[in-house]
Amino acid sequence: MGRAAEMTGTTPAFLRALGEHRLITPLRSDGGHRRYSRYQLRIAMRARDLVGQGTPIEAACRIVVLEDQLEEALRINEQLRQAHGDQEPGAGT
Repeated sequence: MGRAAEMTGTTPAFLRALGEHRLITPLRSDGGHRRYSRYQLRIAMRARDLVGQGTPIEAACRIVVLEDQLEEALRINEQLRQAHGDQEPGAGT
């Protein structure tokens, strides 16, 4: 956890708080140490930036979740457009 905090420019307490708010859920090693993925570290850094700008941690966690959902929806939308040949809604009817 100390290494993850160092990599994200946060503290172990901040990372634990993100876990308590269910923004990130690290895996556990056999020894019980928290193990964060690169994706989780990016999420933690985004939350850190928002909190650094004065956003309460609860709101920062919600913003990060919504941003992530929007990014995924846009990605899926683009895949569907490509799969359907960029057809306009109602085209061909």
